[in-house]
Amino acid sequence: MNPSPAFTLSNVSKVYSNGTTALHDLNLAVSEGQFVSLVGPSGCGKSTVLRIIAGLGKMSAGDLFWGGTSQRKLAYVFQEAALMPWATVQENVRLPLKLAGVSRRASEAAVREAIALVELKGFENAYPRELSGGMKMRVSIARALVTKPQVLLMDEPFGALDEMTRSKLNSDLLDLWSQKQWTVIFVTHNIYEAVYLSNRVVVMAARPGRVVADIPIDAPYPRDQEFRTSALYNAYCRDVAHALAGAVGTASEVSSPINSQASSTSTMFGSVA
Repeated sequence: MNPSPAFTLSNVSKVYSNGTTALHDLNLAVSEGQFVSLVGPSGCGKSTVLRIIAGLGKMSAGDLFWGGTSQRKLAYVFQEAALMPWATVQENVRLPLKLAGVSRRASEAAVREAIALVELKGFENAYPRELSGGMKMRVSIARALVTKPQVLLMDEPFGALDEMTRSKLNSDLLDLWSQKQWTVIFVTHNIYEAVYLSNRVVVMAARPGRVVADIPIDAPYPRDQEFRTSALYNAYCRDVAHALAGAVGTASEVSSPINSQASSTSTMFGSVA
């Protein structure tokens, strides 16, 4: 992991036109090559943070500083795979390059590589209706990777999948990250997923959204099933759960009560922001 900064969000606030304050004085610095997960109760602005980093939304106040250069090559994986149903796997993966004006011939190698990275070789000519939910998400990830990003933004990509598929994709994502060393910002409401994947778990409080805890996960990679059942893993999960419970309590003091589901310290902590 490179200690040089990838980006820094400094005193970032976001107020929507209806007066809702989504973020207030949020500060977050991420180093190149880090895998950082954002967790927090529903409505805490996790997805808003991703959109600001991606340039898909404007902050009302504050600054975004990129380390070393004015911008980075970004890729965004959304909650839903959002594939074109009339297009094959390879055409769905090719889409970002097509939109960038890259010819079919010039994009062939990149498309093949991205499909191979997500272990979908042999399914190039399949259509979305012929794929499982996990395979559709692999296509969505390949579509992000085809642009060879430096920063990968992931907005709860595995939330709708069953636990076995989710667990496999978590491990596969870590394998890819270890190969490519992207900077990853991963939004999830699942603390077990966050701890398994991340160098750091950043806990946000809602209304207004801000960072209330930044927990380093000091466990070596590669991580596997043995780590999932270790005392260290369980201890980190408890630490994040306690921080999240505190974040929900903090939010309750400054806004209307949070849904009781969000205050639970179980696997699921409410819906995505």
